[in-house]
Amino acid sequence: MSLSRSLPPLKSMLAFRFAAESLSFKDAAEHLFVTQAAISQQIKTLEQHLGVTLFERQTRQVILTSEGHYLYDYVNRAFQLMEEGVRGITQDPNPNTLVISAVPSFSSRWLVPRLGMFQASVPDINLRLSPSIGLSSFADTDLDLCVRLGEGHYDGLQSELLFEENLLPVCHPALIDTSKGIVEQLLDISIITDTGPDMEHVWPKLQTFLKLYDLPLKSNLHVADSTSLVEALLSRQGLAMVRFGLVYDHIQKGQLICPLPVYMKSRYDFYLVAPAPHFKYEKIQAFRRWIKSEVKEIDVAWQKYLAQHTDCKALSI
Repeated sequence: MSLSRSLPPLKSMLAFRFAAESLSFKDAAEHLFVTQAAISQQIKTLEQHLGVTLFERQTRQVILTSEGHYLYDYVNRAFQLMEEGVRGITQDPNPNTLVISAVPSFSSRWLVPRLGMFQASVPDINLRLSPSIGLSSFADTDLDLCVRLGEGHYDGLQSELLFEENLLPVCHPALIDTSKGIVEQLLDISIITDTGPDMEHVWPKLQTFLKLYDLPLKSNLHVADSTSLVEALLSRQGLAMVRFGLVYDHIQKGQLICPLPVYMKSRYDFYLVAPAPHFKYEKIQAFRRWIKSEVKEIDVAWQKYLAQHTDCKALSI
């Protein structure tokens, strides 16, 4: 027997839901704008279909049987799920509150300093920002949108490219003696390694390019958070391969330099991620327009960097 034939009529299940909730055929009828006799007939149809008694009929009330109690729990949850799904594609439950989860490094180093401009453009929207590395669940939460670093594939969710990332070897200018060869100096400069899953291939590629096959680089600091990585670079603790989007302003100000004329396309890029219906919310459309306009600054800075460093070579990933 197919699943569709084994299930009772939906109308009977709906009548049962409200009758079981109120323990009154009369109240269920008023809720569904039908007669009490119609509710009674729907319940009878359901009991005949299932071959069980769901209510004990008494003079002035009805009482759920054990089978009725059991079924009500499932029927109620099923209708709640359907109602939640319908709401999710037809309306924004919180049109005046925008809840965003963003990668901590991007949040603290780029997004937060600019959020005042967004809030000034949409003063009626209350903004809540939650820094998070993992992809947050949208189920049973008021989360609206995620900013994530990855490959752009998230099961059951829609993703939209925000901007592409590139990796540069970066350090504090005080660590480099411009009168000496950089490759030789690398043997004396500590390497700070990013332990992210998209970074494992980076240093082997760079060592191959520099022909440092058998010369181990000093690497005593391993960092999982890019914010901490940038702070370590600014405090002259070593050299690291770092995402351009997190340090381009420091490079422009001369606070950090790229001593090697190489870069690598990052395997991970930044994406806006949410259930597909969320992208139709007016508040998300407003945020999307604003942030896409703002991140153009990163691409402009990258093109300017390449124009100023014409000897910079791209390493394949």
